[in-house]
Amino acid sequence: MSTFDFPQPVRIPVNGVYLEVFEAGVENSGKPIVLCHGWPELAYSWRHQVPALVAAGYHVIVPNQRGFGNSSRPSEVTDFDIEHLAGDLVALLDHFGYDAATFVGHDWGAMVVWGLALLHPHRVTRVINLSLPYVERGETAPIELMESYLGSDYYFVHFNRQPGVADAVLDQNTSRFLRNLYRKNEPAGVSQPGMSMIDLAIAEIPLGEPIMSDSDLAVFVSSFEASGFTGGINWYRNVDRNWRLLASADPIIRQPALMIYGDRDSIPKSENLAHFVPDVDVVSLDCGHWIQEELPDDVNRVIVSWLEQHDAL
Repeated sequence: MSTFDFPQPVRIPVNGVYLEVFEAGVENSGKPIVLCHGWPELAYSWRHQVPALVAAGYHVIVPNQRGFGNSSRPSEVTDFDIEHLAGDLVALLDHFGYDAATFVGHDWGAMVVWGLALLHPHRVTRVINLSLPYVERGETAPIELMESYLGSDYYFVHFNRQPGVADAVLDQNTSRFLRNLYRKNEPAGVSQPGMSMIDLAIAEIPLGEPIMSDSDLAVFVSSFEASGFTGGINWYRNVDRNWRLLASADPIIRQPALMIYGDRDSIPKSENLAHFVPDVDVVSLDCGHWIQEELPDDVNRVIVSWLEQHDAL
C-alpha cells in the first residue's frame, strides 16, 4: 500500500461527536489495533504503518481525533480533556464491536493512550507509544510547574495563559508553520527567548531537512487550513484539568507495553518508566521527534516484531 492508497474516511458518531475514521484490514476483523496521532498531526501521519500492520494480520483503525481533520471540533475547551478523548476511543471500540484493542500513540496520541489505559484498563490489551513516555503525576499542577521552570513563553504555558494568541498566528501561517515544524537533522542551537511555535510559524527559512514529500505535506496543510489549530491546541489547555481528573486513578500501566524513543527527540526519556509501566520493552531509534515519519521501515519492523512476540505468548 503506498501513501496514495490511504483508506477513504467515514464519519462515525461516537461519544457525542463525529470522528473521521480511516479503516484498513477489515478482513482481519478480530485483531484490532487503533493508531492515535499527536499534534499537529493527523491520521495520515500513520500512512507508512497501516500497510505493514494490515500485512501482519491486523484490523487497523485510524481516527482523526476530536479537533482534527473533519472530526468534530466542540467549542468548549473542557470538551477536549482526557475523559472525552479516552471516551471517544472507547466508543470507537463499541462501534466496531470490540471489547478491547491494542492502542498505538505518538506525541499527544501517546498521552491519550496512557490516559486511556488508566481510565479504561479493560479496553486496552497492549500499549505501543512513540516519543512521549508515561509521565508520573506530580504534586503540583503541571502548567504551574512548567511556568516556574521553563517560563511564561514555554509553549504549553503560553497556550494556557494567552488563549487565542498562538492559534491566530498559526492559522495565518499554516503552510509555513507546518513546513518549518516537520523537519529532521536540525542544527543544534542555543535556546532562544520567545514562544517556539510562534517563532516557527513566522520563520522565513526552515532548518534541517524535510521529513516528508511536498505532496504529503500538502495533505496536512490543506487539512489545517480548513480546521484551524484551536481544536488541537485545546488538548494543551486541559493539561491541568487532566492532572485533576486522573488524581484517583491507579497510576500503574499493567498491560504489556512498547516504548519507542527517538534519540534526537527533544522530549527526554523516562528514568523510572518501568516503575509505572512494569511490563515494558524499550527501543531507541536514531531519529528526532517525528519517529514514524522519519524511520517508517524501522518503526514498522519494531512494532510488528513486538506484536508477533506477544501474539506467540
